[in-house]
Amino acid sequence: MDWGAKMTIKDVAKYCGVSVSTVSRALNGHPDVSEDMRAKVIDAARLLHYVPNRSARDLASNQSDTLGLVVRGSTNPFFDPVMHAIESECNELGYGIVHRYIASDGDEIAAAAEFVQAKRLKGVILLGGRFDYSEEDAKSIGAPFVCCSYSNHFGDLPKEEYSSVSINDIAEAYKATKALIDLGHRRIAILLFSTDDKSISQLRFDGYCQALKDAGIEFDRNLVFETGTLSMSSAYEKVRGAIDSGIQFSAIFSIADTMAVAAMKAIFDTGAKVPDDYSVIGIDGIEMSLYTIPTLATLCQPQESMGREAARILVDVVEGKTKNQHVRLKTTQRPGGSMGPAKKVILAS
Repeated sequence: MDWGAKMTIKDVAKYCGVSVSTVSRALNGHPDVSEDMRAKVIDAARLLHYVPNRSARDLASNQSDTLGLVVRGSTNPFFDPVMHAIESECNELGYGIVHRYIASDGDEIAAAAEFVQAKRLKGVILLGGRFDYSEEDAKSIGAPFVCCSYSNHFGDLPKEEYSSVSINDIAEAYKATKALIDLGHRRIAILLFSTDDKSISQLRFDGYCQALKDAGIEFDRNLVFETGTLSMSSAYEKVRGAIDSGIQFSAIFSIADTMAVAAMKAIFDTGAKVPDDYSVIGIDGIEMSLYTIPTLATLCQPQESMGREAARILVDVVEGKTKNQHVRLKTTQRPGGSMGPAKKVILAS
């Protein structure tokens, strides 16, 4: 060991004969590290003149233990808990992490490729992105990457060339729609961005259609409320317009909580009530949805687990401990108060 060189957390771990994660936990006061081990790590850090400096580490773009996080759509409230979990896990594993935010319709592949080169990153997590990557896309990044909150469902990129952590969008949309069917609803609308966007909307639309088919409910195109944008205002206008125009339905499956919240506001503004007149269910479990009146029923994604899994997988791939992995997490249904039994049979309009 070159005692004159600047020591890193990996040097301390090697000296103590433990993992980088153990050293990080010891230095950060985690309760799952014994006092003897904590003392051993602290003594080694002093002996090796290792001084943790998180701010400096995060800013040092040329450090070999730095990872990147590209966030597509910085205003998306779903991302906040995921980001915190990614940062926490990376730090515990001994890696700094730097961020780059792009627009919700931005090119995360181009951003990641430039980011990796400019900051000499060991790997990158893409939080939000397209579902149709090619081999050329992967090669352009030039480092291991993890798709967090989505997968490459519509692309031709071989699974062994990237990692992903997400829910099964088709299965979870099926579950949400079936929850309404089980309450007796037959005229169930779906509120979404688009039916053929090769993204989350399309996958969740497929799950919705399959649930209707399995229940023997005829698909009605009039109950597909496409917004064409990601804004809450467009979701509000679409639902308000459907009610005002006399379209008959008793429930709404919204592919996102933000859109579901806007739908509930639209229902209220027409003089109707949730769930007496219309039931609503979403998918995500964002904090905002806890404070609607009534509380939104939704399928909560495990945001913290999603972030930690993405960080763990990336570090393992970077360190050569594992090959690329694909993890599918399950949602937890939060009952809420926005769903109720169908009051009457509504015939197709």
